[in-house]
Amino acid sequence: MACFLQTPMAYAILSSSSSSSRAVRVPKPLKLSCGALGARNAARIPMPPINPKDPFLSKLASVASSSPETLVNSSSNPDTPPFLDLFDSPKLMATPAQVERSVSYNEHKPRSPPPDLPSLLLNGRIVYIGMPLVPAVTELVVAELMYLQWMDPKQPIYLYINSTGTTRDDGETVGMETEGFAIYDALMQLQNEIHTVAVGAAIGQACLLLSAGTKGKRFMMPHAKAMIQQPRVPSSGLMPASDVLIRAKEVIINRDILVELLAKHTGNSVETVANVMRRPFYMDANRAKEFGVIDRILWRGQEKVMAEVASPEEWDKNAGIKVMDGF
Repeated sequence: MACFLQTPMAYAILSSSSSSSRAVRVPKPLKLSCGALGARNAARIPMPPINPKDPFLSKLASVASSSPETLVNSSSNPDTPPFLDLFDSPKLMATPAQVERSVSYNEHKPRSPPPDLPSLLLNGRIVYIGMPLVPAVTELVVAELMYLQWMDPKQPIYLYINSTGTTRDDGETVGMETEGFAIYDALMQLQNEIHTVAVGAAIGQACLLLSAGTKGKRFMMPHAKAMIQQPRVPSSGLMPASDVLIRAKEVIINRDILVELLAKHTGNSVETVANVMRRPFYMDANRAKEFGVIDRILWRGQEKVMAEVASPEEWDKNAGIKVMDGF
């Protein structure tokens, strides 16, 4: 769009009032285009009103008021729209390879933990079993154990257990005994120390996993429960009698294996474990410690409280009770 400015320019005319000719200077308007003006005169051109919220126009107006020569002397690039060179060059997003190189790893471990809760527990080397031992749970637990050993074979792994084993709380079978044996075999193959903690219930195969931790690193909450029982026969349905017999024999084999493994980790004889497993054998934290399932009860201040407890004889003596012979 062309624009013009009027500027005065002098020219000469002859006066006829006098005998002697004399030149008189009369101003005459002259039109000049804006392109002929210098940068200083161009800066005095009034700016039209603009939208203050428009980022492009705001930036353009700021550049025009501060350094108008930038607009006048800007180089024309046919590949770039006009005035875009006034803005900072846009930065492209980093490629996945650049992101991977920018992350600092310490033995395959990122500095910041992942955002979801199960991954946060896994980042703290905690494997939590909070469901009955069904195939999906077994698959996840075994994968987490293998991953934690790959991360660091020297750091301990913490196995938190709140599971009813291969049965539900009402005794109905929901998984095969091999689900518990699969996790047990994975634990035995690890090079790491296994710290097991019972935080609710450890029943059946879950009690085996609790006792399979590293000696001295098997814990139980004060109000948690442990229970060992014989494996149960899954529902036979319309199975023929011969198949029912085959399945019953397999359950007996699994029972004998469970008895041997519990005897190995609790320090009891096979006969002792087999006798208590005739019926469901429930254990609180103290009884589980006596039976050899755990090593310590996680009770804050327990050692200090138990150290201050007086013996029965001292209680009787302080109370003034005399013990009679024969009683």
